[in-house]
Amino acid sequence: MKALTQNSTHLALPRALATLAAGALFGFGLSFSTMIRPEVVLSFLRFNDFGLMLVMGGAVLVVLLTYKLAPRLLAKPLWDDHFHTHPSVWNRDTAIGAALFGVGWGLCGVCPGPAIAGLGAGNWELLWALAGIALGALVQGLSKK
Repeated sequence: MKALTQNSTHLALPRALATLAAGALFGFGLSFSTMIRPEVVLSFLRFNDFGLMLVMGGAVLVVLLTYKLAPRLLAKPLWDDHFHTHPSVWNRDTAIGAALFGVGWGLCGVCPGPAIAGLGAGNWELLWALAGIALGALVQGLSKK
């Protein structure tokens, strides 16, 4: 157990830096693609502008390739001891949560990731959407106790 703790401590800084770099790249990509602007997202959801389809399609393609190829090309991840599978399962609560998330996204054009990136670009009105997202998460968490 001690060796595992030392290994985890030794890898904490590289993991943190990799997470920071990935988050910065993600935020830059959202900003560059204008996905941080709710009016652009709403235009996409109304089928008026398909530019975000390229953004989402590109992201899905990169993730799909990474998830399928990385375990075949690497013996283990760079900053962990093994590859993990996604721990969640598909159930009624997942479907209801996805539907509620989709309705909220469709009504206001705001998704949590782009909203946080939008704050970085100075769009402080997104705080209202993030407050609603946080309130929804709190209510859901309290209802599961």
